[in-house]
Amino acid sequence: MQKEDVEYRRLVVQEYKPDVERLIRYLPWLEQKSGSNVSETFSGSGIAEHSITFPVYDSTLLNFVKEVQRTKLLDRNYRYIYSRYRIHSPKDELQMIARSDITRMDILKGILSKYVTGGMTKGRMWSEAVENGVFLKVVQKMKENLEFWDRPMT
Repeated sequence: MQKEDVEYRRLVVQEYKPDVERLIRYLPWLEQKSGSNVSETFSGSGIAEHSITFPVYDSTLLNFVKEVQRTKLLDRNYRYIYSRYRIHSPKDELQMIARSDITRMDILKGILSKYVTGGMTKGRMWSEAVENGVFLKVVQKMKENLEFWDRPMT
């Protein structure tokens, strides 16, 4: 591997490591909740009869979303990543996550961003990302990539 390539990867690690470390603390919760529903529909006070129901989220999920929003990992132009890499379905997302290395952090950021920003207007997206494991897989892959390249070269 060329020296410039290794140096580029080290720069990527330096750029994203603090933000990814902030998200790693949510891994146990994401692992525990993967495959399960993390929101409920508020139905107190007879609201269903007179108004539109709305989701109530797990507080840890809300904290995770807020944490992502405070990082460099949120890419508001995630749609370009989806079109560039032809990502059309949740299956495509999971395949791209599995294939992403340190040089493809843009893919991981794009997938994470789709669900975080999309959940601001489509409430179901945050729950879907936990249920289908997208949040879990993205954070795990980011952690794996950074740990691999953040060790001394031998």
